[in-house]
Amino acid sequence: MSHDVLNPTPEYLAFWRERHVCTLTTPRPDGTPHVVPVGVTYDPEAGLARVISNRHSKKVRNVLAAQEAHPQGARVAVCQMEGRRWATLEGRAVIRTDGASVADAVARYAERYGRTPSPNPDRVVMEITLDRAMGRA
Repeated sequence: MSHDVLNPTPEYLAFWRERHVCTLTTPRPDGTPHVVPVGVTYDPEAGLARVISNRHSKKVRNVLAAQEAHPQGARVAVCQMEGRRWATLEGRAVIRTDGASVADAVARYAERYGRTPSPNPDRVVMEITLDRAMGRA
């Protein structure tokens, strides 16, 4: 079932506000998918999903490599599921390193997941400009 990225149903949005481990799929340089567990926050007002990470992680390197070929960002997907409920968000990801973007993403993560991550000077945020949402929530 398709959803409006900017105007999700209340049930879909509520599902994205529950505490769930998600998956992030990024493209490797050879085009194969790299799938890893992550925490994700969804901001429908801005049309964004955010994932915090270490700048040296494979997922960040994959996005940076893809950005070289596609300056608008790497095509990625985040997904979560619980029983018969599932939700996927897709879009173009870029890596943000500025302090304000990282702090905002950490605050959003802390709100959704109920804990503030330990300080990390190598933390970055993967910012995904969303263009597709689907699922059954």
